[in-house]
Amino acid sequence: MKLSDIADNAGSRKKRMRVGRGIGSGKGKQSGRGGKGQTARSGVRIKGFEGGQMPLHRRLPKRGFNNIFRVEFAEINLDRLQDAVDAKKLDTGSVVNVEALVKAGVLRRAKAGLRLLGRGELKAKLNIEVHGATKTAIEAVEKAGGSVKILAPAKEEGEAA
Repeated sequence: MKLSDIADNAGSRKKRMRVGRGIGSGKGKQSGRGGKGQTARSGVRIKGFEGGQMPLHRRLPKRGFNNIFRVEFAEINLDRLQDAVDAKKLDTGSVVNVEALVKAGVLRRAKAGLRLLGRGELKAKLNIEVHGATKTAIEAVEKAGGSVKILAPAKEEGEAA
């Protein structure tokens, strides 16, 4: 094999269509855009227009509800905590809270707080501070010899104290 023998596979590179280069090319005159008007111009095209008929997206009923006051919590399960302790990311002696978990790389971001969920089992004795926890999660932590402290939700600016 020589350097001059190397070539792409047949059909792997396709030349772009050069429009407006004469009738013989198959894409001459109006370049495949039809006649005159808005659709023949660049930049403007009516999307979703159905010739004056009520468009589909307006014929269908509105659905759902978006709660602007929704509070999004970061969630963590017991098995993730145990994995972090086994990997020596978390110190069993110190308090386990949102900041500690983000710093250890167990959580990506704090969000509005932390909620402890009960999947998996916990063997390590941990003192955990969270903004919410399930009954099964609290029972599992206390069974392992640790404690769970439920923190008050963080107050937003402008709220009455």
